[in-house]
Amino acid sequence: MRDTLPKDPIILLSVINTALRDEYSSLDALCEDKGFNKTEIIDALEKVNYSYDEGVNQFK
Repeated sequence: MRDTLPKDPIILLSVINTALRDEYSSLDALCEDKGFNKTEIIDALEKVNYSYDEGVNQFK
C-alpha cells in the first residue's frame, strides 16, 4: 500500500521534515522510497513559504 501525505501544508511540513531528519538522506530518497511526488511536495510547501534546503536536508 502506498503511503499518503497530509493535505494540510503545516502537517505535511512536519511529516516530511521528521522523515528527512530521522530516516532519509535526501528528499529524492524519501520520495523514491515512499512513492511520493517530489514536485507536489515542493509546490505545496512553497505555498506556505517553505523551500527545500539540500544543505541541511530540511524544508525551512
